[in-house]
Amino acid sequence: MKAPYFTFLFFALFSFSCKKGVPSNLMLLDGNIPTDTPLVFAKGIISTDSYEFAITFSPKMDELYFTRRKPGEDNKIYAMQLVDGKWSAPEPAFFTASEGWDFEPHISPAGDKLYFGSTRPLNDTIKSSGLHQWYSKKEAKGWSKPIPLEKPFVDRSITMYLTSSENGNLYFTTGEKGNKPEDWVIYKSVKEDGQYKSINRMGKEINGIGKWIAHSYIAPDESYLIYDFKSDLGFGESDLYISFNKNGTWTKPYNLGPKVNTDQTEMAASVSPDGKYLFFHRGGKDKGDIYWAALKPIKENILKNINNSYE
Repeated sequence: MKAPYFTFLFFALFSFSCKKGVPSNLMLLDGNIPTDTPLVFAKGIISTDSYEFAITFSPKMDELYFTRRKPGEDNKIYAMQLVDGKWSAPEPAFFTASEGWDFEPHISPAGDKLYFGSTRPLNDTIKSSGLHQWYSKKEAKGWSKPIPLEKPFVDRSITMYLTSSENGNLYFTTGEKGNKPEDWVIYKSVKEDGQYKSINRMGKEINGIGKWIAHSYIAPDESYLIYDFKSDLGFGESDLYISFNKNGTWTKPYNLGPKVNTDQTEMAASVSPDGKYLFFHRGGKDKGDIYWAALKPIKENILKNINNSYE
């Protein structure tokens, strides 16, 4: 009777773990599920001896894209799909540029658009005019051929790390012409009547502290914004910070803490579509990996400290 009982117990526990929301698709890539202490994600598969950063997932977490820069090469976006219960090996994305390079992909919360930055020419007759945002639409047969994001974005010479909310608002890093790279900050574009009519610099709550302010990840419901910058009060190079949306007003940024941030560079955050896991890059000048950590305890600890400061 022991064997049948053990089998029953195993499947009972397995069923319970699935009901508790264990991200089985991610476990197929990496079985080492992190707590609030970050771990290297998919070591040897996604995180390698190259420089990896900026990962994004489809809503069902059965498709992913990330940036890899091999030694001596330009940035390139790689893709993986879950097919018959197995993840495919990383391969250059279907839209890989024949001229210029691509990086920092983002799949919208609805899964209907795939954005990425590219230095490819805007058409077949001219050379690259800068770093622009492109996007593909999800169609019945797959992703469409990418096209550049329309005005007013295409008028900018540099636009990078774009993420979107459920209502279609866009958050990204850009700057005015003539600005130094360290002066590029975070902007927002609100979708109005199905169009983007303006680009607006976010307020001093977001952009008023630190330097190299960049890589903003917006929560689907716009309840928080995670981004990175360097501060004398940080742990080293660029750290990850979070700002909360309180009835339309953004709080000051709060450091994600010493478990997430180190004396290295932490940047380019994203969150799994189920909201459970924070993904980000950690590394130095020529080497870096994608890490992941449980987001809920990190947020709860910050909110607890905020509330205690008002008691």
